[in-house]
Amino acid sequence: MQRFTVNIKLPARTLTGALSAPNRGAADWGWQGLIAYGCHSLVLIVDANTAQTLQVLEKHKASVVKVKWAKENYHHNAGSPYSLRLASADATGKIIVWDVATGTARCEIQEHSKPIQDMQWLWNQDASRDLLLAVHPPNYIVLWNADTGTKLWKKSYAENILSFSFDPFDPSHLALLTSEGIVFISDFSPSKAPASSGKKVYISSPHSSPSHNKLAAATGAKKALDKVKILISNEKPSAESVTLNDCLQLSYLPSKRNYMLLLYPREILILDLEVNQTVGVIAIERTGVPFIQVIPCFQRDGLFCLHENGCITLRVRRSNCSLTGTPSDEPDADPVQELIYDLRSQCDAIRVTKTVRPFSMVCCPVNENSAALIVSDGRVMIWELKSSVSGRNVRNSSSSASPLYSPVSFCGIPVGAFQNKLPDLSLDNMIAGQGASAGEEQLRGSFLQEVHLKFLLTGLLSGLPLPPFAIRMCPPLTTKNIKHYEPILAVGTSNGSVLVFHLTSGVLHKELSIHSCEVKGIEWISLTGFISFATSTPNNLGLVRNELQLVDLPTGRSVAFRGERGNDEPAIEMIKVSHLKQYLAVVFKDKPLEIWDVRTCTLLREMSKNFPTATALEWSPSHNLKSLRKKQLAAREAMARQTVASDTEVTSVESSVISLLQEAESKSELSQNISAREHFVFTGADGQVYHLTVEGNSVKDSARIPPDGSMGSITCIAWKGDILVLGDVDGNLNFWDLKARVSRGIPTHRSWVRKIRFAPGKGNQKLLAMYNDGAEIWDSKEVQMVSSLRSGRNVNFRILDVDWCTSDKVVLASDDGCIRVLDLSMKPSCFRMDEQDLIEPAWCPYLLVPRASLALKAFLLHQPWDEKYSLDITDIDYPENENIKNLLQEQLNSLSNDIKKLLLDPDFSLLQRCLLVARLYGDESELHFWTVAAHYLHSLCQEKPGKPADTTVPQEQLVNPLDICYDILCENSYFQKFQLERVNLQEVKRSTYDHTRKCADQLLLLGQTDRAVQLLLETSSENAHYYCDSLKACLVTTVTSSGPSQSTIKLVATNMIANGKLAEGVQLLCLIDKAADACRYLQTYGEWNRAAWLAKVRLNSEECADVLKRWVDYLCSPQVNQKSKAILVLLSLGCFTRVAEMLHSMRYFDRAALFVEACLKYGAFEVNDDTNKLIHAVYADYARSLKLLGFKQGAVLFASKAGEAGKELLAELKQPKEEVTQE
Repeated sequence: MQRFTVNIKLPARTLTGALSAPNRGAADWGWQGLIAYGCHSLVLIVDANTAQTLQVLEKHKASVVKVKWAKENYHHNAGSPYSLRLASADATGKIIVWDVATGTARCEIQEHSKPIQDMQWLWNQDASRDLLLAVHPPNYIVLWNADTGTKLWKKSYAENILSFSFDPFDPSHLALLTSEGIVFISDFSPSKAPASSGKKVYISSPHSSPSHNKLAAATGAKKALDKVKILISNEKPSAESVTLNDCLQLSYLPSKRNYMLLLYPREILILDLEVNQTVGVIAIERTGVPFIQVIPCFQRDGLFCLHENGCITLRVRRSNCSLTGTPSDEPDADPVQELIYDLRSQCDAIRVTKTVRPFSMVCCPVNENSAALIVSDGRVMIWELKSSVSGRNVRNSSSSASPLYSPVSFCGIPVGAFQNKLPDLSLDNMIAGQGASAGEEQLRGSFLQEVHLKFLLTGLLSGLPLPPFAIRMCPPLTTKNIKHYEPILAVGTSNGSVLVFHLTSGVLHKELSIHSCEVKGIEWISLTGFISFATSTPNNLGLVRNELQLVDLPTGRSVAFRGERGNDEPAIEMIKVSHLKQYLAVVFKDKPLEIWDVRTCTLLREMSKNFPTATALEWSPSHNLKSLRKKQLAAREAMARQTVASDTEVTSVESSVISLLQEAESKSELSQNISAREHFVFTGADGQVYHLTVEGNSVKDSARIPPDGSMGSITCIAWKGDILVLGDVDGNLNFWDLKARVSRGIPTHRSWVRKIRFAPGKGNQKLLAMYNDGAEIWDSKEVQMVSSLRSGRNVNFRILDVDWCTSDKVVLASDDGCIRVLDLSMKPSCFRMDEQDLIEPAWCPYLLVPRASLALKAFLLHQPWDEKYSLDITDIDYPENENIKNLLQEQLNSLSNDIKKLLLDPDFSLLQRCLLVARLYGDESELHFWTVAAHYLHSLCQEKPGKPADTTVPQEQLVNPLDICYDILCENSYFQKFQLERVNLQEVKRSTYDHTRKCADQLLLLGQTDRAVQLLLETSSENAHYYCDSLKACLVTTVTSSGPSQSTIKLVATNMIANGKLAEGVQLLCLIDKAADACRYLQTYGEWNRAAWLAKVRLNSEECADVLKRWVDYLCSPQVNQKSKAILVLLSLGCFTRVAEMLHSMRYFDRAALFVEACLKYGAFEVNDDTNKLIHAVYADYARSLKLLGFKQGAVLFASKAGEAGKELLAELKQPKEEVTQE
């Protein structure tokens, strides 16, 4: 007979539990929309929308201490597709870069053997997108190419480095948090190690500083800030003034340039790096809960803070000009004393115990409106911010914190009140930016709505409880139960509950609280019911309370199986259910065994006192059910024959009747009309093997076999077919072939054999053995070992329990709190993400093959197709195989209804669609490009409907400016306003002469001469600079625009610049309104950022555009290679044709085509032959790239728009169709 094993497709997977202490900081939420976090030596990948575990990466040998997703700040195409790359670092200093979708390691990096302190991918990805910077303890930073694993450079510093932060506005700036202070590096470059050792500043600890009262009243705040005045100094503080640096975290603020945040347990300090001074403090009052972590936002000036009780709070900066107060109410001329962050929302805390503590928080980088909390017990809680518009009119609201308003625009474009919008899409669509509240005059123009934010728990993942576990797989798949079989694993836990897991999806199906003490074992009695037993801790007589429960899984009903028995008796050692699930043997520690009838819950026989106690027991697979069935069938067939009328129909009728009878048979077998005879064997303490028979309610003793002299005390028995295997305390396995009557002993030298089990499936003679230090799989036919797993040698966990899942998969429970499903090699492995069944589909285009994910993007962007908005992939001509189409359709179906509604909305413009798709794909470079493009295209179209392009936009009175997080790309008027506010704040915070001088210099550059003179005259007469400053004050006040004085000052300025005093020379030029020359000098001397800043605050729009265009040429030069930044600068200048040309020359065909389409809609191009030629070239190239993706309809669409340039391509695309029609 041919042997076969039916195998239900079960992916190898790992169910995880509590985290270990080193995992505390190992969590990251990537632009790809997935959360990664470390659990012992594993890395888990979780989908945030559906809260499902998508992947478990297993290769590290030690605890994972850091994980970081790669950035997506580059242009994606077929050559550089959307792919899931993740770097993880462990406690032995090994970094692994993963391809998460396939679960394989791209490369492994090792430098030292100490835990990696911190690592980050470089965010500027124009030159290379594979660079990873890591801190190797104690004091090295190393730059790696994470694709090849090569080391680019390594640099050491004087102190131990704890962590670092990149400046989000300047890729060459980096700050290291060291054990003594902060080191600022300003010459960071991928090509070579920083030459200087950085600028070192010391932090004096602020624990003495904040008065722990609320910082609402300005007086309290002033006092607190006086104490933090000298927080950062260049001198090393004296030993008594400084305790250990207890700064927990340092981060640049991504929402505005040159600000940094320092986190202490009881306060957050905001520093202005232009003057190295604290300009804001968020303190916790005395009764409050300390901080653990803070994540600053990019889109709005807000902070997500995590507290020690697991509560996440969102604080948003109070905007400066309050709309409600009129100037007359405020006698104080300058009310803004510091940056104040108001608490806007907080989520519920968790119950913190010794083992349950919040570990870390991650925040969604794409939308910044949700945060996930990772708890030490393995839970992941996903909190989403929801906004609700409060009905009151804006003018009569009076709360201490200024109100938050909803933004006028949605997806970058102002929308009307009735238009379809989804405010909860992202943080910048929920609350308006700082610049939106410009004053009363705009209130007439637009009605602002006040918004309230609240956190909502939208996802929860929980891990396994703490080990030990007892695991048991449900009965195996057979030909009879294949229709309704579900692979279910029961896990008994130490707190008395039984968890039931569905192994195809790895999801917890049920948690049943059945026992009051640790569950010791589980046996299934059908596919939907099991018996479990638990024993309490022994009393001083060694007696325990035994609990034996019969559980019905669908209803969750549980019955005490042994009725009232169970108090104060010896502990149950094991329970074994017979093969036909009729009888149960219960083995006790120092008490004879009991035989029960499972179907009626009755005791058949309690063995006599002198009966030997069993050390191991197993039921025989042979029984007489078949012969009994035959007898019954024969009787029934005879009856059936008599009832049949004519002989001709006998055959057909007989078979149907027989099948009916068989059905009745199987039912009656359960209603115990029929009791088959079954056997079991057990060994006594003396090593004798006893053989007993059970039939109906009689138990007969049938044979005894003397012990084998070579074996020690027998601990377990397994029996399948004709093979019986015994295991003993010394690690010997004894194989008995009952047919051939031969036995064979094998010493495994692995100490105590804890458990042996045969694999399911007919003719499958594999055997799983568990020892104290691991497990082995044996082939009992050949008597050979197939594979072995040993703690401490090839894995670093201990095995607690084992079982077979299917005929070729085993399941292991281990003391790191995980349960692993492994194949026969027992090698821990990752699975491909596309192999596993998810309960609900997750939106993640990164999992598709590159061609498909880009085709899906084109399908979403170019709606409508044939005048029809649709999210059905079959509506378009896309000749791809069915599997890929089904995958695409699954992705489309998994989008939320709100997003589907937007995508199908005809009023949803192209620019908004581009922004939305960039968010859906988590594409950082697209998101920034379309945000800036949408803003400036829209403002252009509002100002002058009929004006030709490529003249710069006069940026006056914009109601809704681009937020300051875009820095140099903002409108000039808004940028100037922001810089003035910043200097005012710096001025209030002055504490030393140096600071005063810096403020005076800034004020001169900004043209605020009167204020600058006041500051210059403050210099005390003892100061070395007293004379110089006094003269400077005189100069500033007397500068007139007479010719000779101007030329003298200009001459002096140029001489100063030539002799290395650049800053002073630039100041003089600004005094005589020659700021354009000043910018030119700054650029000549390589101060490009400073020149751009000065141009924006001092020059008119034409002169400013000239300066910025020179900067663009510099950014595009090969040695700088920051073309993405250059494109954004050109967008902010309104040079749209040039942007289109650049995108096309960089081969960003998809972005170029969409941008050209948007510009044509807004009338941003001059129509002439040159632009037409460009437009056609862009469209033709895009059509070609769509053709390569196999996206035929899109290719035809753009080829037909491309005029002459697309003619050939169009003919080529239409050709196959014609051939088909001719046939």
